Amino acid sequence: MSGRLRVLPTTQSHEKHDHVDLIFTNGKMLRYHDPRRFGSFHWQPKNTVHWTLQKLGPEPLAEEFDGDYLFQKTRKRNARIKSFIMNSHIVVGIGNIYANEALFLAGVRPQRKCAKLTRADSVRLVTAIKKVLEAAIEAGGTTLRDYYGVDGETGYFKMALYVYGRGGEPCLHCTSSLKYVKNSQRQSIYCPQCQR
Repeated sequence: MSGRLRVLPTTQSHEKHDHVDLIFTNGKMLRYHDPRRFGSFHWQPKNTVHWTLQKLGPEPLAEEFDGDYLFQKTRKRNARIKSFIMNSHIVVGIGNIYANEALFLAGVRPQRKCAKLTRADSVRLVTAIKKVLEAAIEAGGTTLRDYYGVDGETGYFKMALYVYGRGGEPCLHCTSSLKYVKNSQRQSIYCPQCQR
């Protein structure tokens, strides 16, 4: 996502799309910047869970997100797998870039119906999701336009992308031309040879 949190002096002037400042007693503040307005702030009493978080799926790097979990969730589901893994009620935190990359690494086409996934496909896909996210975290994220980490640095995972943003270019594994397909209002890019 394009928003960011920054620790700044309380004297720092506001920029467009700065929405929330949390002021601390040490003269610093945590500033929330969100140009696309995807995020929100909620103040909750202790030991309560906000209603927007109650029905979220597991974190993708958590142990409970495994091949068996994904396989069970996909049974009798007619949705396409890419949209399904981007659904925060199934698993949180898998955006368009990482979904494209994980599906490529798992050898699964983004338009495949969930119910058609085998248990082995589910295990490969969960493994690929974890691998992609861990590599992205290690690289500091994926800077496409305006992403910056908390240290102000851009992320370097863009250098490791196999398919995202490369439609029409040759696949880095087999040299076939990467294809575009529209999937739930999002562009998906895949290799017709590597992803079945």
